[in-house]
Parts: sequence; structure tokens; C-alpha cells
Amino acid sequence: MFEAQEIHAEHKDLIHDVAYDYYGRRMATCSSDQFVKVWDQTSDGKWMLTSSWKAHSGSVWKVTWAHPEFGQVLATCSFDRTAAVWEEIVGELPGPGERGTRHWVRRTNLVDSRTSVTDVKFGPKSQGLQLATCSAEGIIRIYEAPDVMNLSQWTLQHEVQCKLPCSCLSWNPSLSKMHPQMIAVGSDDPNPANGGKVFIYEYNENSRRWTKLETISSVVDPVHDIAFSPNLGRSYHILAVATKDVRIINLTPVDDEQSIQSGVTKLDVETIAQFEDHNSLVWRVCWNLTGTVLCSTGDDGCVRMFKMIYINSWKPVAVLKGDSSQSTYDQRTTSSTNNGSTIIPFSQTARYIKLGSIAQTREAPWH
Repeated sequence: MFEAQEIHAEHKDLIHDVAYDYYGRRMATCSSDQFVKVWDQTSDGKWMLTSSWKAHSGSVWKVTWAHPEFGQVLATCSFDRTAAVWEEIVGELPGPGERGTRHWVRRTNLVDSRTSVTDVKFGPKSQGLQLATCSAEGIIRIYEAPDVMNLSQWTLQHEVQCKLPCSCLSWNPSLSKMHPQMIAVGSDDPNPANGGKVFIYEYNENSRRWTKLETISSVVDPVHDIAFSPNLGRSYHILAVATKDVRIINLTPVDDEQSIQSGVTKLDVETIAQFEDHNSLVWRVCWNLTGTVLCSTGDDGCVRMFKMIYINSWKPVAVLKGDSSQSTYDQRTTSSTNNGSTIIPFSQTARYIKLGSIAQTREAPWH
């Protein structure tokens, strides 16, 4: 938790994204003022601004941390049609009193896109240092650093064409060797007639290409965010989608003769929960470490939490408002789920305390 108002005050414009590092002790923010800022948590739990720099010549849409195995590394993407990789350097500078100064250095600038780069994500660390970007021109690009000690050199490994402009992407974090690399991509194309807005791609080791496995045709509204759940041994994958509502989708690999022969996974797609609790556009979705609690933020100015109470059964369990007027779930709000069980009040297990206020509904950073 942090003093949201203080963080907002440090930026001169709309905050677009907030990202925590692997240990949750460092936080990066980016905004329309073209700046990226890094915050460190002190021993007393306060957040202190430690770095601030102009990262791009346009609005910075997303910021993300690499796994700490590769050092203190950030990636950003922007309206200026580029993505950048930054590394923190701790060393001696020539000026007096600057011993041990930390500063961020741009290691590379990825300039392949012809339009705004809308999202950027590092791949699972088990696959090495990979970086995926997507853009408004409808292309997914996957880069790799062949030498993790030299972040100035990145190789464009794959370009994947999508039919629609891309707004967000998510790597499947599964560590199982039985699951090939998988990426989900969302589109914010506003025309429902253009069909599904969520695409699932898988890397085929035989052909060494990314193949589209599925277009989720049930999602025809613009997608603002998408997130795979952490997979701690499940045989299936869970995907959260932020659109005009919150959707939770199961993706189950089907081992039939055709998929075995072709080497391409066949997926059984099932929407297991759909929540309209925000009654407005949903902008962000995020999972806890075990993939059993999903958080979402929307234009209603609330953070809402949904919990798996048993397999394939999800319930809304908490609502956090900016004015802290309500911390338990309002049972008068209706939600569409796969069964009609009674909603469980979250106040029995947790208490939330307001630490600050957020000026804009889209500026709801969360861990």
C-alpha cells in the first residue's frame, strides 16, 4: 500500500501504468508527461521517489520489470512508436558526493513499430530474457537478448500479424514443460462486427513459429487489459479479460490425435465467470500469487476483488472505494456467475484502511 495522492502529485499528467518488482519493494510509474519514476519502500513502509527521468517523446503507456535474475531492468512503451529497455546502474560518478548514486540508463530503443506501441511484457525467466510488444498496427513483436550481460543488443525473433489493432498482451507464466510458450493478446477495436477481440498464440518448437490457437469469439467489445493467472500445477490455464465487464476464461488443452500429430495444441475455451459489478468500463485486471484472487479497476472508481471459492466457481468478495466509505461487498449488486450461490462478505477475513486518494479513476495502481 502507498500514499496514492503523493505519487500522483509527482506526475504532471495522467498516470497510465504502475508496476511492482518481483519482491514488491520497488515500484515504477509512467504517465502522459513522458516521465518514468521509480519508488523504493523504506523500512517504515513509506514510498520514496528515488529516480525520475524523461523516457520518451510521447505518452508512456506501460512499464514492466524484468525478473531480478537479470538485474534491475525496466521496459517501457510509448505513443512515440518505440519501446525501450532501461537498466539501473549503481556506481561512482565524477561529481563530489555522488558515490553509490543510482541512475537509469537506456540500453536499447526498439523502433520497429510504425504506430503507437501499446503494451510491453517480459517473458517467463525460464525462457531467457525475452520481451514482447504489441502495437496499434496489429503486430506482436518478440525480442530476445542473446547475452543477458549486454542489454544493448536485442534481436527481433518473431513478428506475428493480428487482424486487429492490439491494446494489451500477457505471457502465460506456467513453468510446466508440458505447456509450450503461450501469449494472449487483446484488441480495443470498437467494432463488434469484426468478431472476437482476444487471441491466443502458442510457440511451436517444430516450426519455430508462433501459431494462433484460438480467437475467443465471445469477447466482441474493446479489451483494455488481459492477464494470465499464475499456474501452480493446474492442467488448464485461466485468463482474465477487462472489457465492459470482467471475464474469467478457462483454456484447457485437449490431447486428441489431431493435435498430437500436428504439434499444435487444441484448446477447450469456457467462460466460467462474468461480472458486471463495475457497471462501467473495466481498465485493469491483476492476479494474486496463487491465481485464486482477481482484482479489477473500472470507471466506477472502485477496486473490486473476486475469489475462487472452489474449482470453476468465482464470487465477488470485496469492494474498495476511493473515499473508504465501504470495504465489504454490497450484496445488492448483482453478478453473473456459473452458479447462484450466496455471496460471502469479505469483512469476515480482512480489513482495509484508506491510505490516500486517487484523482483519476484510471490511476488506480495496485500490487
